[in-house]
Amino acid sequence: MDRGIEAASVRNIAKEAGLSLGSLRHYFTTQDELLEYAMELVKTRCKDRIMQVIKQPLPPKQLAKEVLLELLPIDSETMAEMQVWFVFTLHFKYKHGNNFQQTDGIREVVQRLLVLLSDSDILKSGKDLNKETEKLYALVDGLAIHRFLDPGHFTGEYAAEILGEYVDDLCQEVEGSE
Repeated sequence: MDRGIEAASVRNIAKEAGLSLGSLRHYFTTQDELLEYAMELVKTRCKDRIMQVIKQPLPPKQLAKEVLLELLPIDSETMAEMQVWFVFTLHFKYKHGNNFQQTDGIREVVQRLLVLLSDSDILKSGKDLNKETEKLYALVDGLAIHRFLDPGHFTGEYAAEILGEYVDDLCQEVEGSE
């Protein structure tokens, strides 16, 4: 990534990794295949972290907050993943135009979390789940972009604080909750 997406060829990556070109070409015959694999790897790592959170016995609102935090570039590892995701997404969008479809899965995660909050009678009454899904999805994306572009101002802690406050605002006060 130091030399830009153009340098992310199968040949250059094989060289950087100390592999023969033939061994890497066995798995990836084109640059796009290699980049798609890297994007899937980022998605898999995020999904694995989310699954670890889901396995914990957490109250619904805390569970929602913890899962949403896994969608943000909070630390250096998730920031590196976000950089890969954004650069490759822009590459594919530029290359394929309107034929490119984003498949990050974030909207679906957000929607499921809001349904969980609603089914747990925690979501404030009168909330439209479709609109709230779009608002929270936009907030997660916006925080990720701001974190990516201005990490000095949008620290991981600040992004987490904003996201937490938004989830609190979506929920009713529940006696004995956090």
